[in-house]
Formats: sequence, C-alpha cells, structure tokens
Amino acid sequence: MFHLIFGFPWLVVVLRFILPLPWVWTAKVGLALVLLLASQYHMVAKLSSGSVFSPEFPRPFILMFNVAFGAILLLMVFQLLLDVVSLALLAVRGHFPAVPATLRYAMGVTALALAGFGVSQAVRVPPIKDIDIAIADLPPAFDGYKIVQLTDLHISRLFPAAWTERVVTRANGLDVDLILMTGDLIDGRVEDRRLDVEPLLKLHARDGIYAVPGNHEYFFGYPQWMQEYERLKLRPLINSHTALERGTDRLMIAGVTDVSAPATGFPGPNVAAAIRGAPERVPVILMDHQPREADKTAKLNIALQLSGHTHGGMIIGFDRILALFNNGFVSGLYQVGAMQLYVNNGTALWPGFALRLGKPAELTRITLRRAPTGNQ
Repeated sequence: MFHLIFGFPWLVVVLRFILPLPWVWTAKVGLALVLLLASQYHMVAKLSSGSVFSPEFPRPFILMFNVAFGAILLLMVFQLLLDVVSLALLAVRGHFPAVPATLRYAMGVTALALAGFGVSQAVRVPPIKDIDIAIADLPPAFDGYKIVQLTDLHISRLFPAAWTERVVTRANGLDVDLILMTGDLIDGRVEDRRLDVEPLLKLHARDGIYAVPGNHEYFFGYPQWMQEYERLKLRPLINSHTALERGTDRLMIAGVTDVSAPATGFPGPNVAAAIRGAPERVPVILMDHQPREADKTAKLNIALQLSGHTHGGMIIGFDRILALFNNGFVSGLYQVGAMQLYVNNGTALWPGFALRLGKPAELTRITLRRAPTGNQ
C-alpha cells in the first residue's frame, strides 16, 4: 500500500502529462519508465537496504532520487491545476482548450528546478533561529537562560558525519546553557550510524545535553540507541525529569517516550510519571517528540513543551495536510491552555522525502524570559 500511494503521482503524470506530449511512443515510454523508478524510491531503499527509512546507498543517488521524486510530486500538482483551469474553460467555452507543448515543457522544467532547490534547502546546515519565550513564574536566575533545541537530525547516509560535524560546530558556537534534543536523531542501525553520530561527542553546553527518542529510534533498535545516547553523553529522559539549579532557583526538564513506542513493545509516553515529584511552583519544560498530545499535556502543569516530528510541513500548503494528523500543531509557537508549545521545523528531515519549499529547517536558540505578572 505504501508503494502504491507513492505510485499515484506517477500515474497522474503519465496519463495527463506524458501521453499528450508530441513525442514518439518510444520516448514517452522511456520517460515513463525513468519516472516509475523514481516514484518507487522507497521500494528501492527497502529492497537494497532493508528499510524505507534508511537508504544505505551512496549519498549522490539519494539526492538524485529525492530530486526526481520531488519533481514528480510537483509536476502532478501543476498538472492537476492545469486540469482545473481547463475544466473551468470548458464550462465557459464548451470545449477543452488546446494545451501547447511549450507550456508542458515549462511545467516540467519548473517542477525539476523547484525540486532541486527544495532538496538543496533540505540538506543544508540550517541557519540559527532565535526566539524568546516568556514563562510565568520563571525564577529570576533563569531569566535570559539560553537553550538550543535540536530535533529530527535524521543522521543517515543523506546527513552523514560531515554534516553532523557542521551542525555541532554551529551549535557549540552559540555558547548556550543547555541543549535539548527532541527525537529522531537517526535513521539506521547503531552499527551503520556509529561514525556518522560520532561528532555529537563534541557537543557541549554548561548544563549538559538531554534527549528523548522519536518514532524513528524505535525502527532501528531502541535499546541499542538508548545505550548509544549514553555513550554520546546525551542523557535520555525516559518518562522522567531532572532539576537545573541556579543558587536557590530551580527549573525542571522532563522528557517522555514517543507515542509509537507501545507498538514495538516499549513503554509509551507518561507525562504524569515524568513530572512525578517535581515541585508544583517550579516551571517544567517537557520534551515530547510529537506535538499531537499537547491538549492533554497542557492540563498537567507544564510550562513549555518542545516538540518536532512534523518537519514544519516541509512545503507550503502540505503543512496544512500534516496539521490534520497532529491536532493542528505543525510549526511554531502555540498557546495551549496555560502551556506554551513550540513545534520545531527540524534540523534536518527523513531522507525518504528531503524537500523543503517555504518551510526552512532551523537550529533553534530559545531564550527564556520571565513573563510579567499576570501573563503567561
């Protein structure tokens, strides 16, 4: 079913774009077959690498597959828009308009160019994004406290050691108090990714680095990856919390497992357990990879939830579709009851669909501010 879904855009392109082209049949069939291979990128990954989530072939091939796959999707959208316009003209004129071949060529070139640009935006080391978040009752010693949120790094053959090294260098250069990693660190097994994640050992922040798993850690050996987290000095918060202290002032950092965990036989997220024993008047920052449960979490005395998972929607317009699967939370800062929720666009994204248009990746520096009395 997964592969049939991704084959649908190819079918639209073949029937509505390639067939009307003024080409000989052999050329049309040749183009259709090339695009069929590109549309089945995920099947190629599964057959060659054992998983649709971790293609283990050379990076240039992953880049080419993503450009071609993205071009098919964009060309499908352009063709459907053209068909809508044609239907409107049919209603007015009583017949379908003739579509010149030059328009189709322009659509194809534009789709390919946009796909290439989108992939280039997806795989770059993201720029710094600075945001201030005001928290009620934030202890004075934590006013101005700086946190880097890294999420959805998806370290893989597409985002290898060299890319990870550049992210680490940029994050370290911010000289922050704390680094929080909110899941989907990798795509691949520990033995396949060990060299690619090695640069994370160089990450540093004054109060350390804390992490939670995302759904992808459960695809590739969750227990092994939690051990690797420890080796990399990324302290996992598994339905638990820790206290940060500045003199007599305290701030709580909590973390939960991913909602997908029970499907693989591991404990699911439990916010109540994660904050059990935390003082009531001390603000809690919660790391939860997926934002979809924020409405429930907001009822449990959490000041701020940090999430990722959605990649910001990746493409303008597509973000509205992803919002439907995440209870409306897809990108940016939300007020959810008394709790604030920040959904990060992600430092990288899944190598199976590495395309960004209008929804840039981010390396996020959060500065906590003490909210004025009476505000949250």
